[in-house]
Amino acid sequence: MNIFRFAGDMTHLCSIVVLLLKIEATKSCAGVSLRTQELYAVVFVSRYLDLFFTFISVYNTVMKVFFITSSFCIIWYMRHHRIVSQTYDREQDTFRVAFLVVPCIFLALLVNHEFSMVEVLWTFSIYLESVAILPQLILLQRTFNVDTLTSNYVFLLGAYRALYILNWLYRYFTEPGYSQWIVWSSGTLQTAIYCDFFYYYVVSWRKNERLSLPS
Repeated sequence: MNIFRFAGDMTHLCSIVVLLLKIEATKSCAGVSLRTQELYAVVFVSRYLDLFFTFISVYNTVMKVFFITSSFCIIWYMRHHRIVSQTYDREQDTFRVAFLVVPCIFLALLVNHEFSMVEVLWTFSIYLESVAILPQLILLQRTFNVDTLTSNYVFLLGAYRALYILNWLYRYFTEPGYSQWIVWSSGTLQTAIYCDFFYYYVVSWRKNERLSLPS
């Protein structure tokens, strides 16, 4: 554990807390992509199967359980909550997730560190996480004017990934033999996807305006 990884974990946790608070406080999920939330649920379940047979630390276990349960909690709100589900914009959130899931499955089967079920699923989760935000970003483009809490949620998600890049660099220079090129390449792609959003987020923040993404 180093300061960059801890900061990344806390930023990731904060992003989910911000989204849950938005949904609970406003009783609305407007501007939130259910498809992205479902992809994240798949990512966490696929990645954290080791909860059943490996114990690393209390911190590690608590974080994994939180990410899994919070993902399904958000999905439940958006699908089944009597009020919140009515605010979900189904007509705009139409990204075909099969275009992301299927290539990630094939890539995980072809390019992995070890051809075993747990390792392939872990690799699949890494690939899928790198593109899972795309339905959310496309939805924000379609809705034009984005509320502050939703934009903060997406910004924190991007910041979490950027901090993890610093974590990898730190470990590369301080831990002899440390190498995770699958994680590095996928994380770099994920951060690059956020760059356009970061630009417009900073512009809107400096102008004290609500975020608006170009179509």
